Amino acid sequence: MDIKQIWQEYKHQLQRFLLSRVSNAEDAEDLLQEILIKTYQQLHTVQDPEKLRAWLFQVTRNAVIDYYRQSHKKQPVPGDFMEESSEPSERAHQELSDCIRPFLEQLPETYQAAVEAVDLQGVSQKGLAEELGLSHSAVKSRVQRGRKMLATLFQECCRYELDARGNIVDYQQNKDCC
Repeated sequence: MDIKQIWQEYKHQLQRFLLSRVSNAEDAEDLLQEILIKTYQQLHTVQDPEKLRAWLFQVTRNAVIDYYRQSHKKQPVPGDFMEESSEPSERAHQELSDCIRPFLEQLPETYQAAVEAVDLQGVSQKGLAEELGLSHSAVKSRVQRGRKMLATLFQECCRYELDARGNIVDYQQNKDCC
């Protein structure tokens, strides 16, 4: 992996991300330079080149957190920054959420209902088990199998990249299926 090529490809994305988190453009530029140095020093730790983008954004998020932790900075960390999702993953989630319904409709009814209730409507697996008169393990199995089926359908349609927490960071559509 060539640092120059990586930096040319990701610099502007990281810069936009920084500017959305740090109000002072000069501080954002300083952070970008720190990130370049950290990338140069730690690039050898990235074992899977396909996870490079997620790794770069994690380094960037850490740099912003460090920026706000500095004692000479009296600015509080923005509340929305600490949420699990970030700007790139929010965009990817929003775009992919439009695709969920057709994929769900391709699942067998029992799995579709289980995944929809638990993952989209927020019903607990125990609550769904009681509602359906099934054991908790039976509902758990339905949800897991439904998620696997859904993941297979997504993988046929799109290549997507996950961060360390399993959140979608980026995706690329394989064919016109969404």
